[in-house]
Amino acid sequence: MVKKGEFRSGDTGVFFEIDAVPPDEPRYSFLWQPKNDLTVAAQPANFRLRTIRLRGVLSQGLLLPRALFPELPPELPPGADVSDALKITKWEPPVPLNDEVDGPFLPGVPKTDEVRVQSLPEVLLELSGRPYVITIKCDGTSATYRIHRHTGRFTVCGRNWSIKRGQNAYWHAAEVYQLEALLSRQPELVIQAELVGPGIQKNRLGLKRIQLAAFNVFDQRAMRFFDHDAAAAFLAACQVPMVEVLERGESFAHDQASLLTLAEGCYAGTQNEREGIVVRPQTESLSQALAGRLSFKVISNRFLLKGGE
Repeated sequence: MVKKGEFRSGDTGVFFEIDAVPPDEPRYSFLWQPKNDLTVAAQPANFRLRTIRLRGVLSQGLLLPRALFPELPPELPPGADVSDALKITKWEPPVPLNDEVDGPFLPGVPKTDEVRVQSLPEVLLELSGRPYVITIKCDGTSATYRIHRHTGRFTVCGRNWSIKRGQNAYWHAAEVYQLEALLSRQPELVIQAELVGPGIQKNRLGLKRIQLAAFNVFDQRAMRFFDHDAAAAFLAACQVPMVEVLERGESFAHDQASLLTLAEGCYAGTQNEREGIVVRPQTESLSQALAGRLSFKVISNRFLLKGGE
């Protein structure tokens, strides 16, 4: 939704996705200052764009006129990413536990961050008619486990950093599933999973203990992810739980609306809205639209409207 008369047919604008964090500048102050306050309020420390309802309509993002951003070069093509130029950052959930950072994320291993289908709907055409698998997205925090192939060092990472060995959920899960011994036998492999349970996010899965729900097995030597069935077989043999499959088929025919409907629901045994779903081909392949792996997420609107992160 935009103000009446703010745009005319053919105008260009700058679009901010949900979870975008604009800098503390006067041109964005309307986002956080009270409607009746004429002063320019400082940006709250935890501010970010969220999914909201405006006059009964679901709003997921912000569109502002191009004229508000004179610092952008005039020749920018439609679809250009202007995040760096405008100092827009992406909100990241805080680490839920008091872990000590050991260093940066692992070089050569892809981070666990899927694009939302609303951002690049053309990925639906790339997957159309192909065998696919849809898994439930667990609401937890990302964990990556690896043995360095040359040094033999076992490393545990969160979303963006490696974590020091200690009494924390990341290392607790590694011990429960004996991941150091497992990966020492196959040091070319990396396991990526959602870490879920008490103390993590709001434990919407209603779990009694810390658990893993693995969603990737990455081969460092071949520099590719396992196909879905190969990853499922490997994880089952190692007794590492995998994310739950919600749907699979031989010919993908979903559109954005049907995926958003499928994304909604509650985690098993709870009345807590699930975060959403992840959609992939059964056989790993590249996406031209994503300039990388063909894989994307669909976040439940009900989850977002009820305060989900």
